[in-house]
Amino acid sequence: MSDDGTGAGLRCLVTGASGYIGGRLVPELLTAGHRVRCLARSPHKLRDHPWARDAEVVRGDVTDAEAVARAMKDVDVAYYLVHALGTGSTFEETDRRAARVFAEQARAAGVRRLVFLGALTPSGVPERELSPHLRSRAEVGRILLASGVPTTVLRAAVVIGSGSASFEMLRYLTERLPVMVTPSWVRTRIQPVAIRDVLRALVGSARMPDGVNRAFDLGGPDVLTYRDMMVRYAEVAELPRRLIVPVPVLTPRLSSYWVGLVTPVPPSIARPLTESLRHEVVCREHDIARYVPDPPGSPLPFDEAVRLALRRVRDADVATRWSSASPPGAPSDPLPTDPDWAGGSLYTDRRALLVDAPPEALWRVIEGIGGDNGWYSFPLAWAVRGWLDRLVGGVGLRRGRRDAARLRAGDSLDFWRVEEILPGRLLRLRAEMRLPGLAWLEMYAGTDDDGRTRYRQRALFHPHGLLGHAYWWSVWPFHAVVFGGMARNIARAAARAPHVQGAP
Repeated sequence: MSDDGTGAGLRCLVTGASGYIGGRLVPELLTAGHRVRCLARSPHKLRDHPWARDAEVVRGDVTDAEAVARAMKDVDVAYYLVHALGTGSTFEETDRRAARVFAEQARAAGVRRLVFLGALTPSGVPERELSPHLRSRAEVGRILLASGVPTTVLRAAVVIGSGSASFEMLRYLTERLPVMVTPSWVRTRIQPVAIRDVLRALVGSARMPDGVNRAFDLGGPDVLTYRDMMVRYAEVAELPRRLIVPVPVLTPRLSSYWVGLVTPVPPSIARPLTESLRHEVVCREHDIARYVPDPPGSPLPFDEAVRLALRRVRDADVATRWSSASPPGAPSDPLPTDPDWAGGSLYTDRRALLVDAPPEALWRVIEGIGGDNGWYSFPLAWAVRGWLDRLVGGVGLRRGRRDAARLRAGDSLDFWRVEEILPGRLLRLRAEMRLPGLAWLEMYAGTDDDGRTRYRQRALFHPHGLLGHAYWWSVWPFHAVVFGGMARNIARAAARAPHVQGAP
């Protein structure tokens, strides 16, 4: 359905919907009342998105003119959010070819507007001297602006939000290294922007007047060096102050290997990003506000953008971030389809066993855990952990449980808290012991494909700073005894228990 001047929604085509920006833009467009079609090489990658049923998905590649032509049919606004970054040394040629196909097919289909999210480029630097990443982004913008279709090019530097490659690089470097010997580019000035401000500009660009065909700079209110961003990230994340020592001999290429060693961001992505950091990227204008007015409090300051990006972990909503149980609540939240390396470190210990008992018997054992019933594992290990917790001012094991047989959300359970309970299926506990990070313990009762009772157990730990990582690896050798023993003993207890039919 096209806009007929009555305020009806537009028909929008989104490329790159499986990526960081595209996956967050689609629900924003839907909320704004637009209809959305996604062009994806692998449509199955979009199935886990909460909005998957509300958008049309068509298969195709942006370099395939026929596929793009089909996707452009009856489209008012087409978003170009793809980038061949990470595909190898030929990514510039791939970007160039795809942009030309997109521009030509948009003009042929009568698309009313193109919207492209590119990269902020430094002022006064010849394009040939830019990093390949920035050079390619600038070239794609020029191709689309010359397409004959009114085009909005939005140029952003570092986007702050969980899942953004630039933000994840900042997160891992700051959290994992209390002392950093860094390249000289940590002194480079950058104007970061919050993901929600980027999305607001993208959505608002759909209704720009037909006569607008230009690029706009996007940035937050803060101009910071990369060093400033690491220091302020540490403050927001409540990490000890970081010692940062710039070393001129670390070239962008060498520093990309250093980033690859310290962070899980793939080298094929980290290298072009670090090479781009040698350029100062500061906004020269804020003209986008003429067409997409800033609401009160926007653009968001850097500290607030980081706080929002870390919010899910702080709220202990482990289900949303790591088990995809519910959709994210804000654009800065992680998505279940984000790369495995996004969202910060999460250590996991998984156990699964078949149980010679009905699921109801297994659930009664799970719900009865803790207190006088104990933890079905090496008792001395749990007792020592409780004593150590009390020694450092924690609650220890003294709280026990409210009811010997039943649990409800919010109950204290020794040094855990019941965060979620789905009777007969799931018990999720959040640790309230003193830890350098956040921890959860999940226990599931269910059946496998053959109808056999199956017990699943998952311990998760989100480390806080380097001490958190050190803590996990110091206790890791004991997991087989503690968590492995717990799983085996819970299964045995269920098998020995009287079997009463019926739901718990």
